[in-house]
Amino acid sequence: MKSAFTMIELVFIIVVLGILSAVAFPKMAPFLEDAKIARGQSNVSAIRSAIANERAKNMLNGTVAYPQILDDEAANTENVSLFDGNATINILQYPLYAKATGGNWMKRTANGATTTYRYYISNARFVDFNYTRATGSFDCIHNAANDNDCALLTK
Repeated sequence: MKSAFTMIELVFIIVVLGILSAVAFPKMAPFLEDAKIARGQSNVSAIRSAIANERAKNMLNGTVAYPQILDDEAANTENVSLFDGNATINILQYPLYAKATGGNWMKRTANGATTTYRYYISNARFVDFNYTRATGSFDCIHNAANDNDCALLTK
């Protein structure tokens, strides 16, 4: 008596697994986007908290000022560390690395009083955030195209 599977049995199992995965994957895909939104919410909260902590530290040192920069990286550059301050301050203990894909951040512009960052929910869906040095505000840029995403990321 043989104790091994025949080729027909193995092919049948592979076909059944293929059918199950074809049915299950479309039902699971929305959860991936939800996970990226949750990651963005967590990042926004951590960044805002870090800005407030840095201001409180400055106040204890006798300076009432928000951090002047959140990082010293160039705009539109991938694989650089964002929100890590610079040599003298530390915004996030563990920086976020820039990448223009879903679930990641990119620094877009740094001019004068504001710095713009972009959070990618997917490759084609994103929300821009402005950091205003004078007020310490880190908020999304509201427009008709992203109001719902903006609300999701900042609630």
